This record gives sequence, structure tokens and C-alpha cells, in this order.
Amino acid sequence: GVKESHQMTIFRIIAAILHLGNLKIQGERDGEVCSISSEDEHLSSFCSLLGVEHSQMQHWLCHRK
Repeated sequence: GVKESHQMTIFRIIAAILHLGNLKIQGERDGEVCSISSEDEHLSSFCSLLGVEHSQMQHWLCHRK
């Protein structure tokens, strides 16, 4: 009963969440700082699926504010 356009949106969001779970986040200084490689294919897929800027997402996934 869900329209095909809504289904594709739901599938895109679910795929993005699954890619987010595969990110390699590297902790540094006893977990106080972390980083994500700018070449991480899962981050690229996540950003393209949701239409968000790669560098901004990379930054905000590693900062608390």
C-alpha cells in the first residue's frame, strides 16, 4: 500500500543507515578525538544517498557540537 516513490525514499534512507554502520572511525588520544578517512567508500555512499556534503558530514560525525 506504499507508493513506489515513497518506497524508493525509504530504501535510500535504509541503505544510507547501513553504510553509516560500516564507517571506519579511528579513535585517537584515548577516545577523546576521532577521525574518518576522506576516502572511505561508505561515507561517500552515505553522502550521495542522502544528498549531504561529504566534508561537512565527515567533520560533524567526529565533533560533539
